[in-house]
Amino acid sequence: MPWHSPAPLLSGPARLMGFGSYSTALNMCNKIRVALGNVEFKQLVGYVEVDETYIGGKAKNKHKGPGGKGGGGQGGSGKAIIRGAVERKGNVVARVIKRVDRTTALKFLREVVSHKVSLISTDEAAAYHELQRHTGLPHGYVTHSREEYVQGVVHTNTIEGFWSLVKRGIVGTFHKVSAKYLPLYVNEFEFRYNNRMNADFFGAAIRAC
Repeated sequence: MPWHSPAPLLSGPARLMGFGSYSTALNMCNKIRVALGNVEFKQLVGYVEVDETYIGGKAKNKHKGPGGKGGGGQGGSGKAIIRGAVERKGNVVARVIKRVDRTTALKFLREVVSHKVSLISTDEAAAYHELQRHTGLPHGYVTHSREEYVQGVVHTNTIEGFWSLVKRGIVGTFHKVSAKYLPLYVNEFEFRYNNRMNADFFGAAIRAC
């Protein structure tokens, strides 16, 4: 009887879900991520933090600032942009966006933030200049370029903590995510964060599907 080398062990979702190929498992996981992104959310209230983060791109194009290299523009060349808003001790809403200008910032805020908000905290990004005048919402900001990170109750530490979870997850678990599928992975991280205290996490995910 001729000897055949054993088939390579399927890794990650393919093995856990019992599929015969990685591509089948990946397609199923992405369908679940689409469903998780369709979960309805309540507009954020109370103290809300808003910020952006940048994913991918080449190191030489990394934006200036703490830990930055090179002289890329805002976000650096080739980077995907995610904007997020989080209610302190509450939920987060995150979206992949194409631009960080004021128009897209105001559209995002009107969609995800309630008029009952007590305070919106941001950094000094130009997109948030005169935010209170444009929206009527109370606004405070910290100037990160001057190494100012907390000013009374004004800070963006909570949303930056969420960005850390997203980046650690992408690098440590998924290793690399294409811009095409990044919105689906953002759906997953948002769902995980918003159900972090849910004892029936798996049930909530099933109901979303």
